[in-house]
Amino acid sequence: MTQTTSEQSRQWQGPAVFSYGFRPFFLFGAVWAALAMVLWILMLAGLIALPTALDPVSWHAHEFLFGYLGAIIAGFLLTAVPNWTGRLPVVGWNLAGLFALWVAGRVAVASSAIWPVGLSEVVDLSFLVVLGAVILREIVVGKNWRNLLVLALLSVFALANLIFHLEAARGDVAAQGIGLRLGIGAVVMMIVVIGGRVVPSFTRNWLVQRKAERLPAPPMQRFDKATFLITVLALVAWVGAPDHGAVGGALLIAGVLNAARLARWQGGQTLSEPLLWILHLGYAFVPLGAIFAALAILWPDLFPAIAAQHFWMAGAFGVMTVAMMTRATLGHTGQKLVAGPGTLALYLVLIGAVVARTAAAIWPDLAMLFHTLSGVFWIGAFVGFGVVYGPCLMTPKPARR
Repeated sequence: MTQTTSEQSRQWQGPAVFSYGFRPFFLFGAVWAALAMVLWILMLAGLIALPTALDPVSWHAHEFLFGYLGAIIAGFLLTAVPNWTGRLPVVGWNLAGLFALWVAGRVAVASSAIWPVGLSEVVDLSFLVVLGAVILREIVVGKNWRNLLVLALLSVFALANLIFHLEAARGDVAAQGIGLRLGIGAVVMMIVVIGGRVVPSFTRNWLVQRKAERLPAPPMQRFDKATFLITVLALVAWVGAPDHGAVGGALLIAGVLNAARLARWQGGQTLSEPLLWILHLGYAFVPLGAIFAALAILWPDLFPAIAAQHFWMAGAFGVMTVAMMTRATLGHTGQKLVAGPGTLALYLVLIGAVVARTAAAIWPDLAMLFHTLSGVFWIGAFVGFGVVYGPCLMTPKPARR
């Protein structure tokens, strides 16, 4: 007799946190986002020095991009792929083992200076390799060829992590290298692909319930496909030649097209529902990042490149992941899809972190103040996620009556 996802999750007798993929990775990914920021602030203040082979800036960049985002991508895919393929999710000790690989990667990178050369890198890289193998198996067995694109982007993300480590090993500042840019580009495209499906879909469902006259344009029309192609080309060019004027022009076009794509999703009608407008805002940082990255290339004295990069890393990645984490957690733990005061508060605090981080790059004379504010807000947002959502992530889903 074929089991359902709910039946398999309920049969797991171990800790509830390993009963579904989103549970450990969303919860402890958020914990790591807060803890890594605390460590980064202490490192900047000269109060601690981690035994890592990476320079402090590269460690900070790596642990947000490949550490935090690696966890959230895993939680999302391990939850979404069973829905895409109709197969059962990874639960129990298999899930716990995959989670342990991610934890081992965080410890290994933070203490890489005390291990034999290459060991910490192998430990860190193994998580994404195993995750990719699991997703590949599910897609192939489920014959869900449509989502091979998502697996391809995950593979590029894993390759970017490898390149990051290789750049660091040869003495480069990896935070300024191809590996980081390739990782950023892969995640931007994940948002363009997956966000381009879920944002208009969730918005349409909500607006239909309210009998709205104007509904979002259906996803992946010809305009969306053209936007996708141009964005890929612009990002590939940016990875290889981040200072070239032609790349600035390509990013500007990609930014305008993604802004137009977002406008077709009727986000202005969702202002009364935080669970929806936060998704639209998260996607908005994709075109904003592209446009300001273009400005940083074309007029470098007008806008610093690091500020443009944080529109993507803190804005698009931070806001969109928290938006998806909160919505998915509510839906998969049997809660109402309504943003309570705590959820709204953590959204606003996270937005404050993004604004302050961008301000630090624009007004360097006040950088210390804005860096401090951004760090405090960032920590507050992810601690807030743990406080608000930790209890339901750690406990079994209530049985239906």
